[in-house]
Amino acid sequence: MKIEPGGQSRPTRATGESRKSVTKNSASYTSPARDINDSASVLGIPENELTPRVQEAITTLMTEVESLRQSIRDLTRRLNDAELVADQDPLLPIYNRRAFVRELARVKASVERYQTEASLVYIDLNQFKSVNDSLGHEAGDYVLSQVALRLKESVRDTDIVGRLGGDEFGLILSRTKPQDARHLIDRLPKLFAEKPIIWKGASLPTSLSSGIVPISAGENPEQTLTAADTEMYKEKHKGENRSEA
Repeated sequence: MKIEPGGQSRPTRATGESRKSVTKNSASYTSPARDINDSASVLGIPENELTPRVQEAITTLMTEVESLRQSIRDLTRRLNDAELVADQDPLLPIYNRRAFVRELARVKASVERYQTEASLVYIDLNQFKSVNDSLGHEAGDYVLSQVALRLKESVRDTDIVGRLGGDEFGLILSRTKPQDARHLIDRLPKLFAEKPIIWKGASLPTSLSSGIVPISAGENPEQTLTAADTEMYKEKHKGENRSEA
C-alpha cells in the first residue's frame, strides 16, 4: 500500500509475479458451488431449481458417494489381503496345495487352448525325517524355508512354486518340455552344494528326489499330480537301491 501526501492511501499495483500467483491459485481452486453445479448438471437439475435445500441435498449425496467409494477401496484391499493369506502356505512364502492345484488347472487350460507345453515337477526331500528327529522341528522348518527360497531362485517369475504337504514341493513350469525341466532339476544339487543350508554353524546335507510329467490335455490336476508323484517315488527308490549297493 502506498501513502499519498494527504495521508490517504491507495493500493499498489500488483507485480507480475503476484499476478501470476493469483491467477495460478484461482485456476487450481474448485469451489464447492462449482462441484454442486457440476453434480446438478449430471443429475439433470436445471440451474433455476438449485435452491439452498437442493444444494444441501446434493452436498450430502456427494459426501455419501465418496464415503461409499472409500469403503469399496478398503474392502477391496482387505479381500486382496485375505486372498493372499488363503493362497500362501502357513510356514513358507510359496503357494499352499489348494492354490497350487488351482494354478495347475489354469496352466492346463492354457495348454489346451493355445497348444503350448508345460511341465509339472514333484519334489520330495530325502532323509528329511532325520533332521526333525536329530535336530528338532525348528531346524526342520528352517530347512523347508531354505529349500523353498532356493526353488524360487531357480525358476522364472512366471513359474509357480508350491508346497504340496510335509517335505513335498511342486513346480509348474510354463512353456517347458519335460526334458528341459529335467535339466533344471539336475542343476539343483550343485546349487545346494554352492549354497549349503547352515543351521547353528553346521552345514546340513540336502538332497531331493523328483518326478517330472508333462501337463497334458485330458487329465485333471489331481491325475497329473498323481502321475508326477509316482515318477518321484520311482526315482527315490532307485536312489535308495544305489545307496544299499
